Amino acid sequence: MKQEELKALVSLLDDEDAEIIAHVEKKIISLGENMIPILETEWESNLNPLVQERIEELIHVLQFDLIQERLVKWFSEDEPDLLEGMWIVATYQYPDLEYTKLKQDLEQIYYDAWLEFKPDIHPYDQVRLLNSVIFSKLKFGANTKNFHSPSNSMINMVLESRKGNPISLCVLYMLVARKLKMPVYGVNLPNLFILTYKSENENYSQFYINAFNRGLIFSKDDIDNYIHELRMNPEETFYQPCDNRDIVLRVLRNLVVSFDKIGDHSKSEEIKTLLESVGDHGHLGI
Repeated sequence: MKQEELKALVSLLDDEDAEIIAHVEKKIISLGENMIPILETEWESNLNPLVQERIEELIHVLQFDLIQERLVKWFSEDEPDLLEGMWIVATYQYPDLEYTKLKQDLEQIYYDAWLEFKPDIHPYDQVRLLNSVIFSKLKFGANTKNFHSPSNSMINMVLESRKGNPISLCVLYMLVARKLKMPVYGVNLPNLFILTYKSENENYSQFYINAFNRGLIFSKDDIDNYIHELRMNPEETFYQPCDNRDIVLRVLRNLVVSFDKIGDHSKSEEIKTLLESVGDHGHLGI
């Protein structure tokens, strides 16, 4: 369809016939994301509140379809990029967020860390150096005041506010660490997301990092005690690296809980739809 035809189609949202409106809306949705700029222009020029409301709903549907499409594609990749996955999640709340902006912000943190980093020192000391940059110099930290805020799961807001939840702080830490060639990975613990330093060098034994507690270093015994206190049986997944898909799934599950906690149940249901679209029917909010 030509631009003029698309504009004419959008102008029919002003019609009083419910059947015509339903037909027009269905047609607009079928045309996909390319309709978003046209709808935005129409929203700005149209002074009818009812039509503006219809346009807002259509834009939301189109943006949601786009996120779903991107997420399914991302999950189907052999080695999906973690920052890209976090960007897709963040576009649910911030549809205009640019991936390149996130990359630039992360690059700056990496550069600050690289200036002080020493690749040939002991892994514990590498972690302490990175802790110093991320938590002391750059002032990233736990958002304990608004723990269940959805913004804690949005990587752009974590970069902006310097506050996050366990998994978003771990993601930030891990992305910087991996750029520094540190063998740091995410670990799915019940009720807490942590990191592990797992080197192929046999001289260095595996240990763990709690980014939510300013990069605290701890051992397998500490995890054993933690699991024992929760009265759960130890599982291999509590000790070993998880992949990027597991991380993004957990971020989405956290968002379901966050939106429910603040009473935004429609958004919670939409995130559940995203989870189902990538085949996740697991426990929520772990």
